[in-house]
Amino acid sequence: MKFLKLNNVRNLLITSSLLCVGIAACTSATGEETAAQKIERAMSAAPSDISANSTIMDLDGTILREGTNSWTCMPGIPLIPNDDHPMCNDAAWMAWLEAAKAGETFSTDVIGVSYMLQGDALVNNDNPAATDPTDGGMWVQDGAHLMMLFPNAAMIADLPRDPYVGGPYVMWDNTPLVHVMVPIDAKVRPAAKPETE
Repeated sequence: MKFLKLNNVRNLLITSSLLCVGIAACTSATGEETAAQKIERAMSAAPSDISANSTIMDLDGTILREGTNSWTCMPGIPLIPNDDHPMCNDAAWMAWLEAAKAGETFSTDVIGVSYMLQGDALVNNDNPAATDPTDGGMWVQDGAHLMMLFPNAAMIADLPRDPYVGGPYVMWDNTPLVHVMVPIDAKVRPAAKPETE
């Protein structure tokens, strides 16, 4: 899928890395984790027939375990420092992550799949750089889900942009980070922004 390049995607990603600031749902590991602990968490992101033979990569790119299949599992999301929501990615999603970190445009000729069976952080569905969950935006925190990339925008044109209508929906539309979320568990709508007196 070809995306419109923002004027400064690197600034967008730096800002999005601040999602953990002020968001209680986003946690970081306390103390030093062993490689075995990181591997165990990374493997929990996908079904065992995928993760048992996947390459395990730490957030800094260090290979913790070589794999024998085409999947790469990580103990967190590398775009968010200290994140501990594990993910397992196919080759298209690994290329997407590299492009996102480098602030480059991305395209794929194949459908890409990423598993996040342990859920995700609370994020704004429209704006990956948003950091205030009380800003009135469309905030969502998915439980177990898949994420998908598609070769062209026409393939996702009819999917909803509202995460609460049920079923798959588009996240971060009209940004270089656009993808489709496929929830497996029900989600809870965050509390409404409190009214000011």
